[in-house]
Amino acid sequence: MATPHQQRRGDTRRRIQDVALELFAQQGYEKTSLREIAEHLDVTKAALYYHFKTKEDILASLADDLATPVADLIAWGERQPRTLATKQELLRRYSDILWGASRFFRFIQENQATVRDLSIGETLRSNVQGLHALLREEGATMTAQVRSVTALFAMHAGMFAMQNLEGDPEDKRAAVLEVALDLLAQAEAPSTATR
Repeated sequence: MATPHQQRRGDTRRRIQDVALELFAQQGYEKTSLREIAEHLDVTKAALYYHFKTKEDILASLADDLATPVADLIAWGERQPRTLATKQELLRRYSDILWGASRFFRFIQENQATVRDLSIGETLRSNVQGLHALLREEGATMTAQVRSVTALFAMHAGMFAMQNLEGDPEDKRAAVLEVALDLLAQAEAPSTATR
């Protein structure tokens, strides 16, 4: 059980992440300074340094907070039978993770060049590759492989495409997941196409 001091420290860490992500989204990662983050938090730069030494440290912590549940999901998937039901459950669980981190994913989408140059880019790519390896079947037709990877990327693209459409956020999320699940089911369906 967390002590009150540990909980306060965790709350401060989360507040720093939230404010930094908001500023990164508004101004861009490169144009945001640690000083500005500290000012928005109404703390000294030294207090901010206690938790994070650099902007990249803040960004890396956000990526780690996302990478851990995705790595856990991949580990879970590797222990399951390679069935359509397992693959569908992978997408459902991934949907929960993605939509829970939607602000961070929007930042990534809008700052792809920055993310690509930072260490978090490789972690994110590795996680997507790990998920795709669990969704596709060895020896599947090229069309089936394209459908399985498209199912995964539909989840990412859907988050961004849906933000400008009117409607309930949960309905949007459900629609994106439905499309991804449909693509996955088509990837698993027997095909007469050549490889």
